[in-house]
Amino acid sequence: MARLPLRQKMRLQVVVFILHIRIMKSMFNMLMFLAMTLVLRRRKFRRTLTYADQTASRHNIRSLNLQKMVFESDVQCVDNCIMDRRTLAKLCDLLRTHGNLKDSRNATIDEMVISFLHIVAHNIKNRVLKRQTARSGETISRQFHAVLNSILRLHNMLLRKPEPIPDNSTYERWKWFKGCLGALDGTFIKVNVETVDRPRYRTRKGEIATNVLGACTPDMQFIYVLPGWEGSAADGRIFRDAISRMNGLKVPLGNYYLCDAGYTNGNRYLAPYRGQRYHLNEWRQGYQPTTAKEYFNVKHSQARNCIERCFGILKARWAILRDKLFYPVKTQCRIISACCILHNFIRSEMHIDPIDIEVGQNECNNFQSEEDDEDLIRRCETSHAWTEWRDKLAHEMFTTWQTEQH
Repeated sequence: MARLPLRQKMRLQVVVFILHIRIMKSMFNMLMFLAMTLVLRRRKFRRTLTYADQTASRHNIRSLNLQKMVFESDVQCVDNCIMDRRTLAKLCDLLRTHGNLKDSRNATIDEMVISFLHIVAHNIKNRVLKRQTARSGETISRQFHAVLNSILRLHNMLLRKPEPIPDNSTYERWKWFKGCLGALDGTFIKVNVETVDRPRYRTRKGEIATNVLGACTPDMQFIYVLPGWEGSAADGRIFRDAISRMNGLKVPLGNYYLCDAGYTNGNRYLAPYRGQRYHLNEWRQGYQPTTAKEYFNVKHSQARNCIERCFGILKARWAILRDKLFYPVKTQCRIISACCILHNFIRSEMHIDPIDIEVGQNECNNFQSEEDDEDLIRRCETSHAWTEWRDKLAHEMFTTWQTEQH
C-alpha cells in the first residue's frame, strides 16, 4: 500500500482534530443545556413547595391557636373570650343573622369574633395578635371593625327595656321604690386624644378620660349608655344632654331613676338628701340611722349601688376599658358601647357570670314587663311636689323600720 504524502497526512490529522473539538463542543453545550434545565426546574419546584408549606403552616397555626383558645374547654374559652363555648356560639349566630356579619375571604365568623373578644377582653395589640394568628395587622384591623359594627347593630335587641318595680315586690333593696326603672350614674374611662383636646378631657384627678353616662336595671344590665363627653364635663350637663336627645334616655310619666347627689332631685329622678350620711361604708361600723332622711339615704344607697357594681363588672370584664386606648375618639366611644352590649348578652345567656363572682355575689330579680304609652320626661327640674313626695316616702320608710325594730 502506498503511503500518503506527508503533507496530506498532516492535513488529515488536522481535520480529524477539528472534528473532535467540534464534537466535544457540541457535547459540552448539550450538557450545559441539560444542567440549566434541571436547575430551573428544581428552583421552580422549590418555590411552589415553599409557598405551599407556608400556607399550610399558617393554617395550622390558626387552627391550633383557635383550638387552644376556645375549643379545648369552657375554662379556656372563658379565660380568652370571657364567655363559655355555648354563649360564644349563640353570639356568632346572632351576629350572622341579625348583625349582617359575613365570612371574609380569609376568615370565618367564628375566627373574627374570637379575635375581637380576645382584643377587648385583654387589651391585645394588633402587633401581638398578628403573630398569634399568622395574619397581617391590616387584616386584623379590618376584621375588628367589621365585628364592632355588627355588634352595634344589635343595640335594639340587647340593651334592656326598662321595667318598673311592681307594687308587690318583696325584694328588700327595691320594695320601697315602686315604679323605679333602675339607677343611673357616670364613670370615667381613659381615652387617647390629640394634644389640643387634652385640657377638655382632663378629669379632676388629672387623667385623660371620657365621662360615660349609664343607666341599668336592678339586675345590672344596661338600659342606656352615652359615651363621648369630655372628662371635665359635669354629670348634670351630660344628663341634660341625654334626656334632650331624640333617641336619648326616656322616662315615662309615673316612673323614675335613682341617682346620686350630683344630679337634680326632680322630674322623675330621685336623688338622696344632701348633708346626710349616704355611702354604704359609712354604715358598716354598726351606726344606726336616727332620722327619716338618714334611713332614706341608706335604702337609696343600697338600691342605687347596682349601677356602681355594673360599671365595676364592666371594667373588670373588658381590660380594654381599663387602659388608655390607641384608637380615634369616635372608635373608642363605639368600643365602649359595644362592651356594654356584650355585657348584657353575657349576663342574659350565662347562668354563672365568672366576673360577677370575682367582683362579688349578685342577687338578681326578674320583673314583669309593662307597656307604657304615656308622655316622656325630657327635662329635669326641681319641683315642690316631687320634694314633698320624697319626704313622705322617707317618713313612711323610717316609721315602718322603727315599728319592725320594736
